Order: sequence, then C-alpha cells, then structure tokens
Amino acid sequence: MKFSKLSGSPGTGFRRWSGLSQLFLVSTIGLSVATFLTACQLVTVDYVFVASSAPTATSPNGQIDTYAADSQSGALRKGAPTVSSGGVDPVAMAVSSDYTNLYVGNAGNNTVVHFEIASNGVLTAKDTVTLSDTPVSLAVNTAGTYLYVVSGTTTATLTEYALSSGTIGSAAAQVALQIPGFTTDAVVPTGVTVLANNNVVQGNAVYATVYDQSAYNPGGTTTSSAHPGWVFGFAIGSGGALAPADGSPYQAGVKPSALVSDPTDRFVYVTDFASNQLIGYGIQSGSTLTFLINGPFRTGNEPQSVTIDPRGKYMYVANALDSSVSAFLIDLTTGTPSAAVNPTGAAINSTDTEPLSVAVDPALGRFVYTANYLGNSVSGFRLDPNAGNLTPAQATPYPSDQKPTAIAIVPHGNHSTQTVTP
Repeated sequence: MKFSKLSGSPGTGFRRWSGLSQLFLVSTIGLSVATFLTACQLVTVDYVFVASSAPTATSPNGQIDTYAADSQSGALRKGAPTVSSGGVDPVAMAVSSDYTNLYVGNAGNNTVVHFEIASNGVLTAKDTVTLSDTPVSLAVNTAGTYLYVVSGTTTATLTEYALSSGTIGSAAAQVALQIPGFTTDAVVPTGVTVLANNNVVQGNAVYATVYDQSAYNPGGTTTSSAHPGWVFGFAIGSGGALAPADGSPYQAGVKPSALVSDPTDRFVYVTDFASNQLIGYGIQSGSTLTFLINGPFRTGNEPQSVTIDPRGKYMYVANALDSSVSAFLIDLTTGTPSAAVNPTGAAINSTDTEPLSVAVDPALGRFVYTANYLGNSVSGFRLDPNAGNLTPAQATPYPSDQKPTAIAIVPHGNHSTQTVTP
C-alpha cells in the first residue's frame, strides 16, 4: 500500500487528515441516524385487506392479502401473512364496527366465512355459513348483531344472519327481492347497505339493489317490460324482523351496481353501471326513500363501487371502464353531491386497470384505496380533508394477488377513528 505525503508542515498534514475523517464520520453517522429515524416514523395507521379471486398453484381458493398503511404517506407495505379466503372466488367483504371481525363472501362455493382480526392484522378463520345461492354483497349493522347478505344469480334474496361475538348464527329473517308485477323475471342482486347508526331517531333500515335481467340484458334477449333497476328498503324491527319500507322497491336507474348510506342516516346513494350515473335519495320516516330532486349525477364510465368518508363530507366512486375514481363533495344540508372537488374530470384520479372496489381509511379519513381487478394491484390516494380532492399516494399502485375484487380497512392501534353521530 502506498501513502501520499500531504503538503504543509508535519503537524498540518495530520490535522487535515483528521478533520476530513471526522467530517466523513459525522456525515455517515448523521445519514445512519436519519435513515433510522425515517424507518421509525413508518407508523401503521390502518390494515387494508384485499380479496383476490384467482386460484393459486396449490389451491382453488381465493386469497386475502393484508397491507399496513403508513400514517404519513398512505403508502402500503405487506403486513400479516396472506390467508385463504376460505372458499372459491371471493367477491365481497364486510367488517364489524368494532373492527375485530371480517366477513368474506365466496361466490364459487356459496359460502360466507368469518375471520377474527387480531390487533396486528393477522386473520384467523373462525366459522362458515353455506348459502343456497351465490353471495354477492355483505353488510354488518353497527351493533354487530346482524350480518346482511344478498345472494343469487337469477333470483335475488336478502338474508339476515344473527351474530354473537362475531360468530355467524342462524338466519333471523329472509326475503325474496321480486319486482312487483313481474315476480317471475330473472333478478340479479348487486349490493346491500345498512344504516350506519341504527337508532330510533334517524332510523333502522337495510337497503339492497337489484336489476331485472329479463328487462335489461345487453347482447341477449329481453322478455319483460319492467323497469330494470331497483333498490329495496326494509325497516328493521324487534328481533331483526324486516318490514318493507313505504313505497319499496324504488326505481334505481338501469343497472344499479352498488350503494352506500351516509354516516348521519339521512341519504342513500346508488351507482348506475349502465347509465354512468349516481342516484341520490333522502331517507324519510326512518326507512322510506325519496329522490333527491336535482339528481341523478354524472360519474365516470361503468361505476362499480361507492364509498363515503367517515365524516360524511366526501364521496368516491370507482369507475371500472375509466380506471378512475370520481370525487364528490356532499352538501350536508341537502345531500346533493357536487363534483366541485374534481372540476376537471374523473380521469385525474387514475387507478390501475378496472377498479372494482373503493374504500376510505377509517382511522384518519385521509386515504382512499381501490382494488384493481385487471391491474392485479391496489391504488392509493391521499385525501385532502379540507377539500376532498385526491392525490396519488407514494409508490402507488401496490401489487396484489391475481384479480382482486374487494377491499376492507380497519384502524390499527389506538388511533381515533373519524365518525359522525346525528
């Protein structure tokens, strides 16, 4: 090894070497500390569960991926191990209001599987109920006492299952969703929602959407003159008894694809897949629906899923054909959704290919995620709580298993959740 002599006096050369070495050492230590502190700042605010419908090389069942959402950026990283959905072709998920139970509907073998959610996001399969037909959509009431399932491919049924500490019990009520005057028509269920607060002041009701395939069948024959799109409403009585709401069912466009109720139990919104519209309703007398007079409202192409932020201020619609999310500001007095938060069009909020499900994080109400069926991914957005507009989250989209169909989110740890109580 050859050393070069430093210029200057004998002592100066050593001092220069020492000074440079110290500077290098301090810089290295500083970088290491900064890296360490940055890593420590990755605080998980939510666990995001994504159901993917494609089978694996070793199992015909679908999969549920668990992601940890960073509290600052909204970026997702893989969390707890992936688990089987407990059945074939998972298509829907729902979470209990205490965030300790996850329910997964598997269309391929007509099952609904209950998972326990641990504090670290780990899922443990607990029990399963087998339906007589294909589950399509799920919802859990706020009290955690009932699970609502709409099922069927040519006949539509709403079933209410009793819950006990999360465990699925026997059916407490079941109703056929038939079009008045056209009871033999083929009816396809598409969604279900239950009012958020379920109290005697604002109402206690469940709603389900269907479309009449005998009246609307693109590429096939139609045999019915019935109006194609409908939303059914039921008041929930003592013991879970379901009574049709006054005037139910209500017209809901051509092909309703999803629905959501706001946190104050005053409004219901339905996406119309065929007409590229959002239909709004006011809730009267606890369960009766009336059209918002200034609707319907324009969405992107083929709206597939809809969600409202926990504060009830903003609404987001996943548009499957556009691969985008439409953002709306909700007038808290009238319920009217306005696209003012996204005035230049839905395409700004681009997702990966074909988003089928959209959700807002419940811990902070600051992040929006979509499950992208053909993109095999999850797209993430930061939500501006003051304006409702979306910006892409760091490193989005995030890889998932094949053909993700549904997304559900629970808060992590002691982060306070965003809620609205009427």
